[in-house]
Amino acid sequence: MSTAAPAARFVLADLVPASSAARARARDAALVVGGAVLTGLAAQLSVPVPGSPVPVTGQTFAALLVGTALGARRGFASLGLYALAGVAGLPWFAGGSSGWSMPSFGYILGMMLASAVVGALARRGGDRTVLRTAGVMVLGSAVVYAVGVPYLAFSAHLSATQAVDLGLRPYLLGDALKAALAMGLLPTAWRLLRR
Repeated sequence: MSTAAPAARFVLADLVPASSAARARARDAALVVGGAVLTGLAAQLSVPVPGSPVPVTGQTFAALLVGTALGARRGFASLGLYALAGVAGLPWFAGGSSGWSMPSFGYILGMMLASAVVGALARRGGDRTVLRTAGVMVLGSAVVYAVGVPYLAFSAHLSATQAVDLGLRPYLLGDALKAALAMGLLPTAWRLLRR
């Protein structure tokens, strides 16, 4: 495969060379672990939101980038590893927390699903242009909220309206900024690879 004009069926991670099946498995394992570590590091960029149990973090941005760059299978595995390690006690959820009993854990579950969705779309060329990338990021964020907000409502005993007010509305501007950043990063990476 030439990196001069990657076909739409590839994601960025597919362009990391591997000369044998064993090396491809090792590459994939390293990418999965690296994606989990990136998400854990990004989660430490955490700013509390007054009145909400859900902080603003870099975690969602990292999860969507990991899914887009690695593809659906590796992205889901990476976020699954991130979630399992955090549940097992590794303090790399937002603010150095761990475990599954926090009201914001639904967002982590949503990130796992979103990474698979954005990865599948990236494999179909969804990260090649600014407009496509915008759509992929919006859909990925919607998936995170579709799981995270109901989980927040259930775990914190909130009404649907309260959960939306505390777990969705305060984050929309930040999500727009994260999408704008991705809209610059991903298509630029593909343009550089085509050269």
